[in-house]
Amino acid sequence: MLNTHQSIRVLAFTGLALMLSAASATDTEADPTPDTEQALPARLPLNELRVFAEAFDRVSSAYVEEIDDRTLLENAIKGMLSQLDPHSAYLDRDSFSDLQEDTTGNYGGVGLEVSMEDGFIRIISPMDGTPAEKAGVKPGDLIVQLNDQPIKGMSLGDAIDAMRGEPGSTVRLTLIREGTAKPFEVSLTREIIAVASVRQRVLDPGYGYIRIAQFQSNTGTEVEDAVTALTAEGKLLGLVLDLRNNPGGILQSAVAVSDVFIDDGLIVYTAGRLPNSDMRFSASTPDATNGTPIVVLVNEGTASASEIVAGALQDHHRAIIMGVNTFGKGSVQTILPLNNEKAIKLTTALYYTPNGRSIQAEGIVPDIWVDRSTVTPEKQNQFSIKEKDLPGHLLNGEHPKTLPAEVYEMELATSDYQLHEALVLLKGINILAAKVQPPQG
Repeated sequence: MLNTHQSIRVLAFTGLALMLSAASATDTEADPTPDTEQALPARLPLNELRVFAEAFDRVSSAYVEEIDDRTLLENAIKGMLSQLDPHSAYLDRDSFSDLQEDTTGNYGGVGLEVSMEDGFIRIISPMDGTPAEKAGVKPGDLIVQLNDQPIKGMSLGDAIDAMRGEPGSTVRLTLIREGTAKPFEVSLTREIIAVASVRQRVLDPGYGYIRIAQFQSNTGTEVEDAVTALTAEGKLLGLVLDLRNNPGGILQSAVAVSDVFIDDGLIVYTAGRLPNSDMRFSASTPDATNGTPIVVLVNEGTASASEIVAGALQDHHRAIIMGVNTFGKGSVQTILPLNNEKAIKLTTALYYTPNGRSIQAEGIVPDIWVDRSTVTPEKQNQFSIKEKDLPGHLLNGEHPKTLPAEVYEMELATSDYQLHEALVLLKGINILAAKVQPPQG
């Protein structure tokens, strides 16, 4: 039986529910309907609200420690959002600040992109050059403890806050990795994480490489500048666009990057329940590479915005996708402001590739499957004999050629097999595409 204090609180919640329900009915009835005699159903489930009010009161009055009612209500909101999907969340003032830091790419931490899965924190990808990447943390690892504190029961936001902190301080992660028998621990020293969005280099004369670590506000412009820098060093015969371990970022930046390589046509579209969640994004500028063959490298850490780019280039037959299946985050989150400088991050739409494919929970399937591998060069047979080793062999008559490219490609194969295969594929495309000149004379 409820005491007087409990009864008043339950009545207050019930009264609020009735007022909200009545307001909802009034709003609905304001629209003309063909049958005014039929009562409209209430939008709010009153019985369930009464149960919530009673549960709230029981927790508030009977929990072993006194809890402020505001804290209980905030926790109720957090619980409601956490049960929807791994990416919806409640944002207090500090959480919103963290979100802005992620967008601009500057904060103190260890450099991990993470999501919540079955009560544990799953690593989407470590960011380039960060403590996590240097320590060998891999996409797909599960964090089960932070500084000896179990993750189970901790919210995603709380776990992220625990991993961030003052540069120079340390955090210990207990990880479970597929294929390992026991959990293992890594100790990471926090640094200022200033993630460089884009970097480029020449792999071989005529063959460029662009790495996008994550999609920030200026990534599209940075990719354009990278293409300009590569073409300034000579004719670009092929380009590798590396999206491995790219956790995503800003949707508009993914569109801008795709637009660098696509002349026209649809890049991505989104669909949801809100009227403004149905959007279409199309290419508006010429291909900056003028049709240069492209290989896009992807892996299980390629997520969200990076999957948009891979999907768009794949559907437009503008690039060959190489690697392994991507992460499969095909949802769009919107920041919906609340009172008191707080907000909720809510999944409001799914995005689709130009051909209408949803990436959600499926990912991008590569055109050519190349897994991460270790290459061990085979020792040459020291007793093998070639023509030049035979006594009295004829000379070639031309200057001897050095083979620095072969040496470089062997080093690339042993250090990054997937990148090596991408370069080999681009060279093969150019060999086949070359016009055969008829013999002279």
